[in-house]
Order: sequence, then structure tokens, then C-alpha cells
Amino acid sequence: MEPTDFRSRMSQRLAGTEVPLVGRLRRPLQALPFPFTAPTVPQSVELPDCPTMTGTNFPTDWARSEPARMTRAALIDTMVRPMMHGLAQPTKRGADRLSELTGPAVFAANHHSHLDTPLLLSSLPTPWRHNVVIGAAADYFFGTRVTGALSALVIGAIPIDRTKISRASTDLARDLILEGWSLVVFPEGGRSPDGWGQPFRGGAAFIAQRTGVPVVPVHIEGTGRILGKGNSLPRPSRTTITFGEPVHCGEDEDARSFNARIEDRVAELADEAMTDWWQAKKRAHHDETPKLTGPQTASWRRVWELDAEQPSFGRSKKKTWPRS
Repeated sequence: MEPTDFRSRMSQRLAGTEVPLVGRLRRPLQALPFPFTAPTVPQSVELPDCPTMTGTNFPTDWARSEPARMTRAALIDTMVRPMMHGLAQPTKRGADRLSELTGPAVFAANHHSHLDTPLLLSSLPTPWRHNVVIGAAADYFFGTRVTGALSALVIGAIPIDRTKISRASTDLARDLILEGWSLVVFPEGGRSPDGWGQPFRGGAAFIAQRTGVPVVPVHIEGTGRILGKGNSLPRPSRTTITFGEPVHCGEDEDARSFNARIEDRVAELADEAMTDWWQAKKRAHHDETPKLTGPQTASWRRVWELDAEQPSFGRSKKKTWPRS
């Protein structure tokens, strides 16, 4: 070390202005150039908008490749189905109504729990079980790359914008249906907050109208007792999945009226699950089928109508309509 450097450092130390060793080592790290830090851009240059890889922009093509399909089929048959049979003890009704159905279809079901998706996916008849995609909320299931990748791989989910009818979402669903894939949609747009159903949104009707495929109404009963919205721990109970007859959009029917007809069909299946086929048909004939959305009255009355006392696991109880 030169004498001048030594005298300079000693004078800085005495004056209290010497830069500590840690600071001298840290400064070069903060000034690392590109590619360790973001490159500098002149202020006069406008940067293009880079689309995010989450939400409706999440790529899912890889999840429909042959290796991914085989992995998903193995997961559903070896893990999801046994788990649902032990936790939900599902009873399937109306599968014979799909005997004349060939090709892809849109399965439209009510929505009370996160269990609805694995339960319905593992309960679909064989021709559609391993050739179906799930329309999942883009803001929830595809909010991050990790959750998006797991949703696409495990349940075959595709991102759907539930806040509006998005062109990107509908085009993706249309293209997949035209390729031979079936689609599972929950037209309510989200899980029930109080045990009653919510008004159906028009996504399922709009997609079916654009592609010309039928809509299969489905009612799922009992999942709200197992894992309703706001619950963190599942509680075993019995469930019933009822498939309805496929319905087609009429030539002179618009998507709005078709959507109302789909909701009415799911309400009839709910009535059938709580009573029997004959009673449900009689009420439907006289236009007396109870609505999925329940009575439009005070919240306490809605809760009372749902019969708050739930049956415990493995013990029978007379059903009242509707039960989440």
C-alpha cells in the first residue's frame, strides 16, 4: 500500500467518513449490469405490453398431450375415484338418459363445493370421462403458474373468464369441442354462498349454440354438506349425481332463453333427487318446480328453508328440497 493511500485512509477514519468494508463489498453487487438486472431503456422508447402467462392467457395445450392425458387418467382412476367414493359415497342416476348421446357435449351442473369438479369428473360415463375439459375460473384456478399447471394437469381445466363472456375463452372452448372434447361448465360462476343456487350465466348456452352440441343438465346434491364455501375441513356425507336428458338449442331460440331452459332442467333434476321422478315430472308439467335460487325473502328465512340441521354421516334422514 502506498504511503499516500495509508495517510488518506487514516484521515478518513479519524474524520469518521471512511466507507465500511461491508459497504465497499456491497456496492459492486448493486451495480451489476444486464442480464443480472433489467436493461436500461431510453425514455423516448415505448415498451410493448407483454401479456401475462396467467389468467385467460395461461397455455393449456400441453395438458391435452398424450402423456398428460395418460397421467390424468391414472390420477382419476387410482386416486380421485376411490377418494370420492370414501368421502362422498356417490349415487349416480340418469346415466341411461345418455345412451343415445354420441360425440361431445356440454355438461352444465350446479355448484356448491370444490368437490363438485372431482366428483363429477369421476362420475361421468366412460365415453366422456377421459375426453373432457373443465371450464374453470381463470382468476381463481389460473391466478399463478403453479395453480394453473396443477389445474390443467389434474382435472384438465381450461381458463374461463367468469366476469363476462370473453372471446378468448369462448373461442378456446369452441375449438376444443369441434376437436371432439366435451366440456364441463358450472353456469352459476361460483360456489353457492348460502346453500341455495345462483342464477345461471349464459356461457354454457352460448358455447352450445355456437357449436351445435347438446347440453346435458346435471344436478349434484350433497357436496355442500361435505365441504361448503367457507369450510376448511371436509365432513363425509352421501351425495347424488343426477344426469338429465340432453337438450338442444332451438333454431329460433337465442342464448338467453336457452340458458333459462337449462336452468329449469337442472331445477327439475334437483326436485327429482329430493323426491322421485314422478313427483318431479308432475310439478314440472304444472310449472311448479321449485327454483334453484330459493325464496326471495329475508336471509333467515332462506336459511330456515334449507333445514339447517344436517344429517350425520352414515345415518339416514328424510330429505327436504333443496339441500346443498
